[in-house]
Amino acid sequence: MQETTHRRILNALLFALRPLARALLRAGIGYREFAEISKTAFVEVATTDYGIRGRPTNISRVAVMTGLTRKEVRRLRNKSALGEEIDVDRPMPMAVILHRWYTEADFLDQMGKPRELKFDGTENSFSELVRRFGGDIPPGAMRTELKRIDAIEETKTGELRVLKRNVSGREVNDRLADGLEYLVYPTILALAHNTGLEPGEETWVMRTAATSGVRESDVPRLRRISSDRLSEFVESIDDLFAAYETLHDDGIADSSKRALGVGVIYFEEDKNYPGIYNKLS
Repeated sequence: MQETTHRRILNALLFALRPLARALLRAGIGYREFAEISKTAFVEVATTDYGIRGRPTNISRVAVMTGLTRKEVRRLRNKSALGEEIDVDRPMPMAVILHRWYTEADFLDQMGKPRELKFDGTENSFSELVRRFGGDIPPGAMRTELKRIDAIEETKTGELRVLKRNVSGREVNDRLADGLEYLVYPTILALAHNTGLEPGEETWVMRTAATSGVRESDVPRLRRISSDRLSEFVESIDDLFAAYETLHDDGIADSSKRALGVGVIYFEEDKNYPGIYNKLS
């Protein structure tokens, strides 16, 4: 039974990570960066939550709990203790190529601007750029992916012209950051609370209404109606919170103040992947 539950959790995690991976890839964040962030989170939680008599958990126990080596745990804990930002040994290959195209002298013109590059056949070609800085990625695959994200285009003479310096635009990245901060993070906070209740603690409401029996032609209308009703609901809750913010506003600092919130979502499962709610039909 325990093994079945464990497998169910992992399958649900896969469902959740697929759309997250799609959003991260659009923002130019690859697996290496995601893995570094994930390891850091596991080490910090294992260190903080499972210590004895208020002390941080020792490195050996953290290694046992997380499955990481003691050397890796020590490295991550040292970085956290020094307040260093999370970094990675190697960023996403596409981001590296774009960065080098804008900064390496061999691929710049006399004005210091990125040159239009032949795909192959010359000393300072696109293939040479990829061979130098793209690891084991074939130049053809790199060209295909950069075209897909509209980072490069092919000129009439067959050369490759770079169009942007970053894998994604600032607007996309801001939307992703907002979503992670104001929707994903609060949702997972509630999930963590509800799966670690102490005796006498109340569960936090986590509700969804879903169906798998709606016609495709009705989806746009339901999306619009749902968005309108959810917006109205959120605005009413916002008014309620505003009223309580001023209820005891006497100018005296109150260290007991807490942050809380309510989140509601509208979602549609991706037809390209098996999902939790599609299994309802």
